[in-house]
Amino acid sequence: MALIECRKLTKTFYKGTTEIVPLKDLDLDIEAGEFVALMGPSGSGKTTLLNLIAGIDRATGGSLKVGGVELSGQSRGQLAAWRARNIGYVFQLYNLVPVLTAYENVELPLLLSNLSRRERHQKVAKSLELVGLADRHDHFPNQLSGGQEQRVAIARAIVVDPTIIVADEPTGDLDAKAARFIMDLLVRLNHDLGKTFVMVTHDPKSASNASRLLHLEKGKLVDEPEDVHHANVSAVSA
Repeated sequence: MALIECRKLTKTFYKGTTEIVPLKDLDLDIEAGEFVALMGPSGSGKTTLLNLIAGIDRATGGSLKVGGVELSGQSRGQLAAWRARNIGYVFQLYNLVPVLTAYENVELPLLLSNLSRRERHQKVAKSLELVGLADRHDHFPNQLSGGQEQRVAIARAIVVDPTIIVADEPTGDLDAKAARFIMDLLVRLNHDLGKTFVMVTHDPKSASNASRLLHLEKGKLVDEPEDVHHANVSAVSA
């Protein structure tokens, strides 16, 4: 059984009297440990699909199962609890809290858990080490480069040991060098941690790092190319 199973997945909403259908009858399976890239023009349903998989939004039709859990039948409270346990989210613009240090930003998701302070510290320290920022733990976001901020955001996404990591344009606000570093990091985490990654991107170079590339247009998969091979992953350094 696939980790993520979409069957006739549909999402609709209205702008005034106009019906908008970002996803229509989509069927898709994603296996545990895959790194899937979603590409397509603006308005094709990429981010809508990402938000449904992450439990941020709910479908209006069809079925979406993640780890055997039917998300479409969950209340908003149930979805929030499920999301806290299972999803790490990496945003294009980092979404760091400016008045908190890198350490405190990474620790935020753990404050909702029953972990002791010592246990939280161990998890935060490990996550910052994995992204190469152990020596920047006491820096505030405005003391970090854009690439470093995104690495803090990635550490925050992995600190809860999620089942799935979703990333919405994770390199979209970075220069070419920082973008390459971030993609190498995501691929390494996919390999080393065995986490399932689902990434939205407009960048073919970023998409080439995925193990599978999917194209969406007008809410439907328009083709599914052969699996692409991971690019060589350069060592991640601080």
